[in-house]
Amino acid sequence: MVMQNVHNTKELTLICMIVNFGLGSKAIKIAKKNGVSEGTVFLGRGTIKNRLLEFLDLNDSRKEIVLMIADKTTANQALDVLNKELAFYKPNHGIAFTLSVVDLLGIKSCQCQDNQIIRGEENTMYQAIFTIVDKGNAENVITAANKGGARGGTIINARGSGIHETHTLFAMEIEPEKEMVLIISKNNLTDTIVSSIREDLQIDKPGKGIIFVLDVNKTFGLY
Repeated sequence: MVMQNVHNTKELTLICMIVNFGLGSKAIKIAKKNGVSEGTVFLGRGTIKNRLLEFLDLNDSRKEIVLMIADKTTANQALDVLNKELAFYKPNHGIAFTLSVVDLLGIKSCQCQDNQIIRGEENTMYQAIFTIVDKGNAENVITAANKGGARGGTIINARGSGIHETHTLFAMEIEPEKEMVLIISKNNLTDTIVSSIREDLQIDKPGKGIIFVLDVNKTFGLY
């Protein structure tokens, strides 16, 4: 019987932060000072439910989505500092949450000997709903999600590479642009939100989009 060397294992965590435009680089600098070595910033836009802003056509706000990977202990310590310095504990200052990483390649600072990664489990009251649709349909996803009880979401521009979803222009294949909608919901609302998106966007039809849901381990900035 071979015993597993626990010293060669590491539980990795994905940190996801959604912050106001221009704060992504600051978030990464803070995280690096606290032991997180890698980070990537994506552009997105948030949806704000406010009648005055809708009237003024200012209800979309630019956001930055920051993704970082670290071992669980380092990630939690960095998040505590980020929560204080970026004031996630105050409304409209951004949100942060963590997801468990099952496997990881390409980041030496986070790699484990023999590729051994422990997947931790934590009881949480939130889930992350990801919906990927053709460009122009993200707002419909948000509308459907709100009908199901969601309070808003973040829209991220993306690009598809499906073999059956390319178009041709001057004999060149053009991959259609996509939009990804990220919604954080309470566990008891997830099924209703997903069902609403699925029905309104006709997700079950080919080429209409995909939905996947992940458990969230730890959250900051959700009210």
